[in-house]
Amino acid sequence: MKVANLSPETAARQRTRYRVGSYILLGLVILTFAVPLLYLVNTSLKSFAEYQQNPNGLVQNPQWANFPAAWQEGRFTTYFLNTVLYTVVGACGLTLLSLLIGFPLGRGYIRSSRFWYGVLASFLFLPNAIVAQFQLLIAIDLYNTRVGYIIMLAIGVGIGPLLVAGYAQSVPREIDEAAAMDGAGYGRYLWTFAVPLCRPALATVFLLSAVAIWNDIILGTILFADASKWPIATGLNAFKGLNNTNWPLLAAATIIVAIPLVALYFFLQRYLVNAVVGAVKG
Repeated sequence: MKVANLSPETAARQRTRYRVGSYILLGLVILTFAVPLLYLVNTSLKSFAEYQQNPNGLVQNPQWANFPAAWQEGRFTTYFLNTVLYTVVGACGLTLLSLLIGFPLGRGYIRSSRFWYGVLASFLFLPNAIVAQFQLLIAIDLYNTRVGYIIMLAIGVGIGPLLVAGYAQSVPREIDEAAAMDGAGYGRYLWTFAVPLCRPALATVFLLSAVAIWNDIILGTILFADASKWPIATGLNAFKGLNNTNWPLLAAATIIVAIPLVALYFFLQRYLVNAVVGAVKG
């Protein structure tokens, strides 16, 4: 039944029902994510004895010392500094590649754009060539090196070029003409105009890349023989193996690892929303 055929009172009640239903659905989604997080925080503040006595109960005597204890016992200072290096360099590299590939593709500067869209989209469904990467790093003598690990991270462009290409389509064409009349070459146009205009998309690519690098376990385990070079997710996995019965300490370590990503998301969330809106409009 169409809303246009309803009386104003009936249409208003129907819109109210839709709105209430949307709020209920949103609340269920929030609870789905919030309850496990709150349970993790609650567990991290318990002593080992209190957790054994009542694993699911609310914490009675918060043990804030669990966090520095987990940090020190897990050697997270070394892993944290390693991961900051890997994340900043790797995410910046992925963002730069996404700009260089996605922007000309989205603006139509490349012939057969639809074909290359398909090629980039197909990469998302291909399995990661871990064995080939491992053998390549050994062949070029970069196995167990930070440089080799960052290179393997930076070549996995993923969805970045597609996001930039989709957002670039929303940029007015008049800007290209104005830059050409001003005598700007492609390099100057790219850095002077494209980067500021595509900032939301680039921030989104950086955020998604940073999350993927920060949470990487497999590459860090395979490409490093030296534990002092591990990223923080690999260190957390090793810490879990040593403390698989001490759940409060393990929960505290998990929160420590997650906090930087949460902070980064809140810092870049407005760019994320703008990038999605711009890509849809494009």
